[in-house]
Amino acid sequence: MPTTAGKRNLITDVAGVHVGQAQDARVNTGVTVIVPESPAIAACMVAGGGPGTRETDLLAGGTLVDQVDAIFLSGGSAFGLGTGDGVMARLKEAGRGFAVTRSPGVPPTPIVPGAILFDLANGGDKDWGEVSPYAALGRKAFAGASEDFALGRAGAGFGASAGKFQGGTGSASIVTHDGMTVGAIACVNCVGSVLMPGTDTYWAWPFEQDGEFGGARPPADFRMDAEDWGAAKSNPALGQNTTIACIATDVALTPDQAKRVAQMAMSGFSRAIRPVFAPFDGDAVFVLSTSRVALPDPAPLNVARIGELAASTLARAIARGVHEARGHA
Repeated sequence: MPTTAGKRNLITDVAGVHVGQAQDARVNTGVTVIVPESPAIAACMVAGGGPGTRETDLLAGGTLVDQVDAIFLSGGSAFGLGTGDGVMARLKEAGRGFAVTRSPGVPPTPIVPGAILFDLANGGDKDWGEVSPYAALGRKAFAGASEDFALGRAGAGFGASAGKFQGGTGSASIVTHDGMTVGAIACVNCVGSVLMPGTDTYWAWPFEQDGEFGGARPPADFRMDAEDWGAAKSNPALGQNTTIACIATDVALTPDQAKRVAQMAMSGFSRAIRPVFAPFDGDAVFVLSTSRVALPDPAPLNVARIGELAASTLARAIARGVHEARGHA
């Protein structure tokens, strides 16, 4: 049996994963929060030259904490890291978090890694005074987390741009014949182009499921110069771009296996964006394992399967996010 997209074709096809989004049209920015129902094994990889992240050191090998309570993706450049404060506040209210031992009067600490993209130069009103909107947006996004959410100009992709086009938030999923599910969500604000030069065909077209981003295919006589970047941004600036993403799977992974999946998933960026991992980008991907399905034997082979599925599903999510945003431009 072939692989197929999940019922929703969203990261929330992975059972136990919810997504919340919030945006501020005046500021022209937004946030996305990925919330597992219970603490999940996590990993992270960063490849862009201008990253902005929070709590990713916790996800390195050999650390005390190997599970997270939520992941956030945010606009706002470094200001957007405040999104984590709002998410942590909601998790604290729910009694969630890490504690070596439980003590009366000492709350557990919610573990909320995240990453940001730069949307400060998109024309929105950034004169917000002493308090940025991001903690409040994080609280709102967490409170609204569910299995269904908007694509395109929504969440952390609300004020984004992908090359010369409107950027956005995209998601996709895949289900294997033996019952493994992999989902991806991406907020696309890249320097590079997601379209092949001179065409309306997405670089990710070989991985498309059921026409999810338009079904366009390259002309039979398609040729391009190696220096032709197509619809990439013509005047990129350092730290003003970035695609940030999260992969989820229901398969039980160890922290080291999740790290390998994250490493393999990075190739999904290069399948969907050209150029990618530039000095101007802060590209990063998180991986969540909800551990609801046992990893089949042999483990190394099936970790490789999940990593490859993560890469192709991420490529689809990137293309889908821009496609949906272009449709609402």
